[in-house]
Amino acid sequence: MSVAALAVAGLIAGCGGGDKDGASSDGGTITLTVKTFSQFGYEDLYTQYEASHPGIKIKQENIAQLGDYTPKLQQWLTAGSGAGDVVALEEGILVKLMAKPDQFVNLLDYDAGSLKSNFLDWKWNQALTTDGKKLIGLGTDVGAQGMCYRTDLFAKAGLPTEREKVGALWPSWDDYLATGKKFTAANTGASFYDSSGALYQNILMQQGDTTYFDRDNKLIVDSNPGVRKAWDQTVAMIDAGLSGKLTTWSPQWNAGFKKGTFATIPCPAWMLGIIQDQAGPGNSGKWDVARVPGEGAVRGGSFLAVPTQSKHPKEAAELAKFLTSPDGQTAAFKAKNNFPSSPAAIDSAAVSGAVNKYFNNAPVGKIFGTSAKSLKPVYLGPDNQVVGDAIGDALTAIEQGKLKPGEAWDKALSDAKRAGGK
Repeated sequence: MSVAALAVAGLIAGCGGGDKDGASSDGGTITLTVKTFSQFGYEDLYTQYEASHPGIKIKQENIAQLGDYTPKLQQWLTAGSGAGDVVALEEGILVKLMAKPDQFVNLLDYDAGSLKSNFLDWKWNQALTTDGKKLIGLGTDVGAQGMCYRTDLFAKAGLPTEREKVGALWPSWDDYLATGKKFTAANTGASFYDSSGALYQNILMQQGDTTYFDRDNKLIVDSNPGVRKAWDQTVAMIDAGLSGKLTTWSPQWNAGFKKGTFATIPCPAWMLGIIQDQAGPGNSGKWDVARVPGEGAVRGGSFLAVPTQSKHPKEAAELAKFLTSPDGQTAAFKAKNNFPSSPAAIDSAAVSGAVNKYFNNAPVGKIFGTSAKSLKPVYLGPDNQVVGDAIGDALTAIEQGKLKPGEAWDKALSDAKRAGGK
């Protein structure tokens, strides 16, 4: 699950006693605490697992915002308590945590090595130490990309509404810009897209195999041409007046889905559930999904890991293996549109043939499957998130008219170097 998702926060408590880290309850029942962010779609899977493992009870603790979850996770790991038995690791923090593999159980010790074929090769390798001796996590989803759009707003602007024709409008980001100019000229009352930060991130992830750091974790934000290209293309869209200037995850952004204040949004698979929740039943069929400009992309994706502080590492590892199995990933896709990292799940009829009724019966399995298979993994350094936030803040300053593009770029580089420890 990606980097920056919205879900309804809550605590779904399992039965049984036990301490905060999942100690055995009275009577020998083991309570396993699973800590996640956003929407992982595991509720039905928990019920299934408990039914087939009568000595196990599962307690889920979910934090809605990734930005709130990550620092708490780091605090729990540093303190040596509080993390529970299974934790979700978003790819943006994974590299930093890989530098401290002793905080996590080696899943290879629990026969996870036999499951390698269950995952895309690059997804498996992301959580494997460089010497190949320790696996700290098993992959959940990949944020395969599409472009979600409002058919009613496209019709109002005199643009095609059928998804194949819409996708044909933007084989590249330059074509997306040209389409946005046509939409804006039609004066529909809506902006072409919601916010520039997510758009920039999507473009950036198509520019090569690195972004802000090279594979030696050297900050290359000012020397990687892909960063500047993504920046320039995004600024051109801001200059063309295509942005809705909304802050992602803000109340105004949430309301925009229902009110139709923007016509397109880059949408990784996990975004579909968020759009449906925010837009509401009254907008069913108005949203659709087309291909994303460029050649595939990924935004977000997560893993499940077992902290060494767990009092039940064997049982926790078995639960993580169950949740990330092809069947588990397929169930999570059905529940919350989290696109699998398992080739078997991707190719299954349940996923590859999936359509989404809310999104005008879009063949989401085919759209996101094509994106997932064409994407190339991008290396994210240990401080990728904070450096990316510095770039995103500078783009927001341009949108809000607080800085001119040249000033914003200089500030972005300065803030990025400071955030990246250089």
